[in-house]
Amino acid sequence: MNFNAPLLRPIRILLFPFSLVYAAVVWLRNWLFDRKILSSTTFNLPIICVGNLSAGGTGKSPLIEILISFLKDKYKVAALSRGYKRKTQGYALANATTTALEIGDEPFLFYKKFPEVTVAVGEERLVAIPQLLHDKPDTQVILLDDAFQHRSVLAGLNIVLTDYNNLYTRDWWLPTGDLRDERRSAIRADILIVTKCKNDLTEEEAQDIIAELSPAKHQEVFFTTIRYGLPYHIVNHNNITIHDSLEVLLVSGIADPRPLKKYLLEHSQTYYEILYSDHHIFSIDDWKDILKRFNNIQHTDKIILTTEKDAVRLMKFNNELKQMPVYVIPISIQFLFQTESRFHDLISKFITNFNHK
Repeated sequence: MNFNAPLLRPIRILLFPFSLVYAAVVWLRNWLFDRKILSSTTFNLPIICVGNLSAGGTGKSPLIEILISFLKDKYKVAALSRGYKRKTQGYALANATTTALEIGDEPFLFYKKFPEVTVAVGEERLVAIPQLLHDKPDTQVILLDDAFQHRSVLAGLNIVLTDYNNLYTRDWWLPTGDLRDERRSAIRADILIVTKCKNDLTEEEAQDIIAELSPAKHQEVFFTTIRYGLPYHIVNHNNITIHDSLEVLLVSGIADPRPLKKYLLEHSQTYYEILYSDHHIFSIDDWKDILKRFNNIQHTDKIILTTEKDAVRLMKFNNELKQMPVYVIPISIQFLFQTESRFHDLISKFITNFNHK
C-alpha cells in the first residue's frame, strides 16, 4: 500500500503521536550503541552494508547487483539479506531447489541471476554471518542487504541510499513519514547515493542536493538514475519492445512503482494497473483477477508487464504463464556524471586496505 497517496496522507498525519514514540525508541537505541552500552561485533573480513534511513524502495537491490557484478570475478562474494516476507524463519542458504517463498523475492533474484554467488538470509545478521562462514568458509566479501539500522554488526563500509524524490533530509518519522532511523545516523555512512534521479539532472542541481545532505569529510555523494531494459517473456524469455501502439496491464507489488508508471506513460499507448503491497505473495485469486482484467482490455496489441521481483513470486503459475503474454521488465541503475569508475575505486580500495591490515 502506498501511504504517500493523497487520500492516505490525512491518516498518516493522525498517526503523528505514534511517530514521536517511534522516534524516542530509535533515539534511545542509537544512544545505547553510541555509548557502547549495546555492543557492535566486527568480523575478520570485508563487510559492505547497503541500506537507507527510510522505509520503502530506494533501489538497494539494483545496487547489490552492481556490487555483485563488480566483485564476483575477483572475490568469493556472499550476499546476506533478511528475506522479507518469506514463509520460513532463521538462517537459510540458497540452493538449486530453493524457492522465493523460502528465502524472499530479492535474495531469490540474486541467486537466480548470480548462481555462482553465495546467497543467504537471516533476520539476525549477527547470528547468520557465522553460520554463513561455516557453510562457505572460503567467503572473502559479504554484502549486507538492508542492514544499516542493524547495528549489532559493524560493517567496514556503509552505503546509504536516499530517494531523489524523498530525501531523508525532508522526511519525517514513521508512521507519519517514512524515516525509520535518525537523520544524523547518516554520518555513519561512508558513501551516500541519491537514487532515482531524473536523467537530465544538472551539476548545479546535484550540488544543491549535496549542500542539503551536508556530507562529512569522509563521505562521498553519488547520483544514480533508473534504466529499464528490454522486457522478456516470463517463461520463454523472448523479448518485446514497448512501443506507442501497445497497451499494458502493469501488475506489481513493489514499494515504489512510480518510476515504472512514468516510463509506461512515456513509451506505451496506455497502461492499466493492478498494484499490490510490497513483496505481495500472489494467490490463485490474484491470478484470476489479473486474467479477468487483461481479458477486458479490448485492444489487440496488449501485454501483461511485471517486475523481476514480482516475476519470481508469479512463477508458481508456470503452466498458465506459458500461454499468456506476461513480460518482465529488467531494471538497473546508472551512475550520473560518469562517476561509476570512482564508485568502483572506493569499493576496491576498501577491500584491498582491509585485506592488508
